[in-house]
Amino acid sequence: MHAEKIMLAHGSGGTLMRALVEDVFVAGLSEEALSRLDDAASLTIPGSRIAFSTDTYVVTPHFFPGGDIGRLAVCGTVNDVATSGARPLYLSMAVILEEGMAIQDLHRILESMRAAAREANVHIVTGDTKVVERGHGDGIYINTAGIGVLRPGTDLSGSYAREGDVVLLSGTLGDHGITIISCREGLGFEADISSDAAPLAEMCAAVLEAAPDTRCFRDPTRGGLASALNEIATASNVPITVKEADVPVKPQVKGASEMLGYDVFQVANEGKMAAIVPEEQAEAALAAMRGAPYGSDAAIIGRVAGNMPGRVYVETAFGATRIMDMLVGEQLPRIC
Repeated sequence: MHAEKIMLAHGSGGTLMRALVEDVFVAGLSEEALSRLDDAASLTIPGSRIAFSTDTYVVTPHFFPGGDIGRLAVCGTVNDVATSGARPLYLSMAVILEEGMAIQDLHRILESMRAAAREANVHIVTGDTKVVERGHGDGIYINTAGIGVLRPGTDLSGSYAREGDVVLLSGTLGDHGITIISCREGLGFEADISSDAAPLAEMCAAVLEAAPDTRCFRDPTRGGLASALNEIATASNVPITVKEADVPVKPQVKGASEMLGYDVFQVANEGKMAAIVPEEQAEAALAAMRGAPYGSDAAIIGRVAGNMPGRVYVETAFGATRIMDMLVGEQLPRIC
């Protein structure tokens, strides 16, 4: 295919669309099930219980330090499936392309998706492509759906947290959100900041081996850790208290958040996992996180405890206590 830009005809169902699918998507992703170009992929699912999740990615800019929209789409859905305790196996991919997008950029995004899928040990097995008129999109939107298999007896939920449980976080907060806003606004922070986009299924599996009574996982994406913990506190009708001094945050991210007026607890992450585990299994879970890829900065950051059920509190470095509110409105548009 010789075209350098996406044209409306690439979404017409004709020869140009066929060439785009075969020469760009199938060739770029190199998946046997995808190469058949059937309307549905026939898959083998080992086990009787599956986890299923879907998400759509609309980040601007498409390329940023630490990743791009393609890596984000694969890692985000892999992590959503992993929060259920499942082992992710297969992904679908639906792409909405805007007329005029550079096909070279599409190649680059697909290569990133292929690399992320291989790292996560998942297969992209089916997909769809649509093209919209120039000015009616943002270059590219990606929807991915994921299927994983649950181990026998695995049942995790944000409604299972209990008084006395421990809150763990797998690494530093705010890296992705601050990276995106830095790139978008050309802020040029002196210290390098890059997205944390990463697949965390291996980490979740390790935690479940070490702490089999884990209550739940949450990946603190849009709305950050504040939204994730508030969702758990509400679902379980328990209070949660976080010690600010114990939460890992890179100095450059903390400084950027303060300069921009952001609450780092509300800034998005794409390669971090929060977990609620029973107190007696907390140290084992922490060791498992730290021993897994992307978990070297993991920490115990709080407990299921406090004054009012359904609330999340922060013990500040000055000894005071404040409420950790969920994000109201849109802090960082088009971030994932």
